[in-house]
Amino acid sequence: MSRVHTDLDELEKKLLDKPTTVGDVSRILTSVVDKLNAMKRKAAESIGDELDAARVTKRRTDHLREYDTKDQNLQTLWRKKRLDRILVEYFLRCGYYDTALKLAKHSRIEDLTNLDIFLVAKEVEESLSNHETAQCLAWCYDNKSKLRKLKSNLEFKLRQQEFIELVRKNKRLEAVGHARKYFVNLEDNQMFSVQKAMGLLAFPPETEVSSYKEMLDLSRWQLLVKEFRSENFKLYQLNNYSVFTVTLQAGLSSLKTPQCYHEDTKNADCPVCSQYLNDLASKLPFAHCSQSRLVCHMSGHPLNEHDHPMMLPNGYVYGENSLVKMATENSGKIMCPRTKQMFSLTDLEKVFVM
Repeated sequence: MSRVHTDLDELEKKLLDKPTTVGDVSRILTSVVDKLNAMKRKAAESIGDELDAARVTKRRTDHLREYDTKDQNLQTLWRKKRLDRILVEYFLRCGYYDTALKLAKHSRIEDLTNLDIFLVAKEVEESLSNHETAQCLAWCYDNKSKLRKLKSNLEFKLRQQEFIELVRKNKRLEAVGHARKYFVNLEDNQMFSVQKAMGLLAFPPETEVSSYKEMLDLSRWQLLVKEFRSENFKLYQLNNYSVFTVTLQAGLSSLKTPQCYHEDTKNADCPVCSQYLNDLASKLPFAHCSQSRLVCHMSGHPLNEHDHPMMLPNGYVYGENSLVKMATENSGKIMCPRTKQMFSLTDLEKVFVM
C-alpha cells in the first residue's frame, strides 16, 4: 500500500510541475494500476488461505465432537483414527513421506494432519542437503515478518554459509562483496560469527586450523537442516517431539520397574520386559508406585485373599492357585520355575504381608 501512496504522491508533484507531459502521467498511472493489481492478487491469495484454514479448523473441531457419543463402535473407530493421525505425524517427522501420505489417504484424515507443512519442509530440507540455499531463502522471505518476531537467525546463517562456499571455491573477491551486501545491521550475537567467518579469507580451503576447518566442514549443511526444522516447528507452533514419541515414553515409563531388567524376574506379559521395548525404556524413569502389590510370577495375576502368596523352601513366592494346579498335574509335586527344584505341597508356607 505504501508503494501506491508513493506513486500517487509522485503523480501529484508531476501535475503541479510545469510543464507535465502525457507520457509521465501515463507512466505513473500504469505503475499505480500494476501495483493495485498485485495488491488484489495478494489479497485474493490471503483470503483463500484464511478460508482453507477455517475449513481445516472446522473439520478438526467436528472430528473432536465425534467422540462425544455413547456408541462404543463409533468410539472405537474414533480411537483408531486418532492412532492413525499420531502415526502419520510420526512418519512425516521421520521422513517417511510416502508412507504418511498413503496412510492419511487410506484413513481419510488429510485434513486432520499437517501434511502441507511437512511437504513444503521436505523440499527445503532436500535443497539444503544438496548444498543449495535458494529455496530456504525463499521460505525465509515468505515468512519474514513471523521469523522476525521469533528473532530467528536462520537467514543470517544461510548467508554465512553462502560466504563460506565462496571461500571454499576460492572466489574471495565475490565473498567480500557478498559480506558487504548481506552482513549489515547485525545483532550483537552475530558480529562474532561474522568476524570469525571473515578470518577464512586468510586461510586456504584445505586449512588444518581447527576452528576454520570446522567452518569449512560439509556437516554444517546438516546443521542448517536441523536449524530450519526447528524454526519451522516454532513458526507453526509444533512440538519438537511427536505425539507418538511422548505417548510411547509415557506408557513405557508408567509400566517400567526394576524387575524388568533382571532375567529371573521378567514377566512375559509385561511390554517393558520384551526385548525391543526394554531397550527403548532403558533411559526412562521408573514408574512411581505409591501402593505396591504382589503378582504371581507364574500366572501374572495379583496375589490377594483369593490367591494367597505361598513361599517355597528356596525362598521364592508364587500364588497358591498356580502351585496347587501344578501339583495336581504332577502327582503332588511342584517344580520351581526359576531354580527347577522339586518340592511337595506340604513344603509350602503361607506368606503374610504387613
